[in-house]
Amino acid sequence: MKFLKYFLLIVLVFGMRFVKAQSYAFIDSDYILENVPEYNEAKERLDKMAERWTKEIEDRYATIKDLKNNFDREEVLLPKEEKEKRKLEIEKLEMEAIELQTKHFGANGDYFQKRQELIKPIQDRVFTAMKKVAKREGYEFVFDKANQSNLLYAEKEFDISEEVLEEMGITK
Repeated sequence: MKFLKYFLLIVLVFGMRFVKAQSYAFIDSDYILENVPEYNEAKERLDKMAERWTKEIEDRYATIKDLKNNFDREEVLLPKEEKEKRKLEIEKLEMEAIELQTKHFGANGDYFQKRQELIKPIQDRVFTAMKKVAKREGYEFVFDKANQSNLLYAEKEFDISEEVLEEMGITK
């Protein structure tokens, strides 16, 4: 019987730790970032660079397409050496276009590097401000409803996006 009392006491004491109410909040990082002027400027710069690089790559592919079309029309009239020369030239241009595409938009390409340089510091500021608000308000969990989140429903009262913006010194 004594064992049962001690067992219940232990379960009660340790069980109380799990009964403690946990507090949750969420942010909308898209909303926050839209309200950060530096983010909009950085995104605009990044978009312009990507647009310029995309046009450059598309122009190269258009040139390659024209060369292929000309080659297809003239192929029957060309001597064997000229055919090989043109095929090699087209293949070389295709490889250069692929390399350029990889250079600008590959996993470690210019776009990724520039994004890290321009956007990541702003995202870090948002994260730091969110952590400060969460600690100050006693939130144990903060979810982000943006970017394909699994957060299906949340009451507006638990949205701390405005507080995060205030912590960052941004007023609307």
